[in-house]
Amino acid sequence: MQPTDTRDPAYYHKVVDCQWACPAHTPVPEYLRLIAQGRYADSYMVNWVANVFPGILGRTCDRPCEPACRRSRVEQAQTGKPEPVAICRLKRVAADFKDDVLPRMPTPAPSNGRRIACVGAGPASLTVARDLAPLGYQVTVFEGEAKAGGFMHQQIPRFRLPESVIDEETGYVFRLGVEFKPGQRIESMRALLAEGYDAIFVGSGAPRGRDLDLPGRREAAAHIHIGIDWLASVSFGHVTSVGRRVIVLGGGNTAMDCCRSARRLGGEDVKVIVRSGFEEMKASPWEKEDAQHEGIPIINMHVPKAFVHEGGKLTGMRFEIVRAEYDEQGRRRLVPTGEPEAFFACDEVLIAVGQENAFPWIERDVGIEFDKWGLPVLNEDSLQSTLPNVFFGGDAAFGPKNIITAVAHGHQAAVSIDKWLNGEDVAQRPAPLINLVSQKMGIHEWSYDNDVSLDERHKVPWAAAEQALASIRVEVELGFDLKTAVKEASRCLNCDVQTVFSAPACIECDACADICPTDCISFVTNGEEADLRGRLKAPSLNLDEPLYVSGELKTKRVMIKDEDVCLHCGLCAERCPTGAWDMQKFLFKVTQAGPLCRSPRGGSGDAASAQTTKEAA
Repeated sequence: MQPTDTRDPAYYHKVVDCQWACPAHTPVPEYLRLIAQGRYADSYMVNWVANVFPGILGRTCDRPCEPACRRSRVEQAQTGKPEPVAICRLKRVAADFKDDVLPRMPTPAPSNGRRIACVGAGPASLTVARDLAPLGYQVTVFEGEAKAGGFMHQQIPRFRLPESVIDEETGYVFRLGVEFKPGQRIESMRALLAEGYDAIFVGSGAPRGRDLDLPGRREAAAHIHIGIDWLASVSFGHVTSVGRRVIVLGGGNTAMDCCRSARRLGGEDVKVIVRSGFEEMKASPWEKEDAQHEGIPIINMHVPKAFVHEGGKLTGMRFEIVRAEYDEQGRRRLVPTGEPEAFFACDEVLIAVGQENAFPWIERDVGIEFDKWGLPVLNEDSLQSTLPNVFFGGDAAFGPKNIITAVAHGHQAAVSIDKWLNGEDVAQRPAPLINLVSQKMGIHEWSYDNDVSLDERHKVPWAAAEQALASIRVEVELGFDLKTAVKEASRCLNCDVQTVFSAPACIECDACADICPTDCISFVTNGEEADLRGRLKAPSLNLDEPLYVSGELKTKRVMIKDEDVCLHCGLCAERCPTGAWDMQKFLFKVTQAGPLCRSPRGGSGDAASAQTTKEAA
């Protein structure tokens, strides 16, 4: 193998698996260390710069970081029980226990005369506003509803996300001088363009829920509801009760929110029925667990066939029972089992089988092209449409995703808008800000806590069931207390503190390999990767994680470190007699809108980050 090019920022970034997996690339180990040190406001601001909504995401994020967590793989190998660090719920700790962060927020620069319109007040639009307002752009956010937040406010139930948290974190954005126009639904893109905005960002979400055209649908329409519309009606107080027997159709997170909401609004017999297998459901594993914890059964491999009614009054549904068959390419097909159709009695049905984009307000002759699925034709990196001054993000761009993806889109769109309005090519994306800093304080002492915790993952406490199910507005999860939060944060393996190897300083004493607790370091003759992975001290089986390969040493061997199982404990660096190993903290920060995103690079840095990373000394 060729020596690893550690000059490529992507190499060390990929080693920080949690940050790599996060669409917004939040520096997870950094904010977890700050929590462990009791620096909650500092931790919050590190989050805020990256993901804008720490308190919201700490309760509702889809957590792509946690399946990637190295701690899970290490524990899987040692105990057979994968338990990642509770990254998401520790984010909430930073939000819950911070002190006043308003003095840390950026202040708007003098107006630069450029006007930006954001359609929709969801996470993508608010991120664009957050990034551009401190740079002097005059940003106006239009929202058809009375309050900001988009689907965070309209579709996520209050027992998961209190309204006060949404108001607080959207409020931070509007304090930057962003103009908010609630109750003003944009009805025409042509009319909006005519108002002379320099750029327009569309973050209107995917507002249309898919329906099911089955026998009985029209006749029993009064008792059948589209899931996302029903959740919005619940959120705004238009719906306050539900039938005793409720069927929820669908296997995504919206279906889980529907069934848990129905349970709190009076549904005594609430069940989720899905056409796929349980493991294939799109809902996050913890969402399914939460529903089952509340006594809601999930019935799989049932395909809906008809709504059964008596004179328009819904009485139940019929389902075909199927099984999954897979072809040689692994493609699934649902095949009837031949069993008699199943019948489930119900009073109401909530349909949560997916969402679609809808842009009836965008005229098809204004220059914005759409594909065959009704999605705008965009550059995936810049999010620029075929009308150059119009950009899309969030669910409006590529269909329904999640909050953290919408935030990432908002950051990228803000960069594109800033570059576009400064006469630059939006296809040229700014490089990230990176750095490596040694953590050495002495021969055997480091500036980070490298003691690997043996604790298992700590559980987040819940409100008592009788209390939680009694009201739609009682928050179920109570969050970590500070003592438990510190213990959980200490489970982090500090993956951003990299093991940096200097081949010229190595005398090949093999002391590092001898002391390594996971046998991740080997000194072997070089070869092809497939061959090398099998010849290491401990065979490297995870092909998704890179091998750290040194240049040729004096004995013609090479040092190989398996990044997959490294604990970043620093024992190799402590044991090395020549300092060939060092522990260096890797900073990776996505460059946001502002002078640093433009070419040639220069200036003092973007306002949104430069003014918010005021870490305590």
